Amino acid sequence: MNEERRQILEMLSAGKITTDEAERLLAALGSEQGAGSAAATAKPAAKAPPKYLRVMVEDHSEETGKGKTQVNIRVPMQLLRAGVRLASLIPQPALNHATEALHEQGVQLDLSQLKPENLEELVDQLSDLTVDVDEENTKVRVFCE
Repeated sequence: MNEERRQILEMLSAGKITTDEAERLLAALGSEQGAGSAAATAKPAAKAPPKYLRVMVEDHSEETGKGKTQVNIRVPMQLLRAGVRLASLIPQPALNHATEALHEQGVQLDLSQLKPENLEELVDQLSDLTVDVDEENTKVRVFCE
């Protein structure tokens, strides 16, 4: 065992670093020591964060032809981030009124719970989002790209 690995394990046993930090340090150390060695197993490249939230609606009726796109919306994730930050500036009574209006329409969303500090977690979760709705003549897709 080389000196750097031993130092990392000593810091871990002394409680100076967490197991996650030790794992990251060991992985970084392994990649520095040569990609060809058996000890340095390459992890797949991290997926780039999505840049857009996409909503597409296609009409599949016989009159319009198969797959004719009716709606194609591409919303930049930066716009979502800015919107959540701006929502924190809306007065509480206005947020309550908007939340009540959403509830009346069947949308169970509390706008006062959207916080800028939770935004990145929300965006991370959106990156795995794919919604496909197939109805008789319509296909709706919501996804991130």
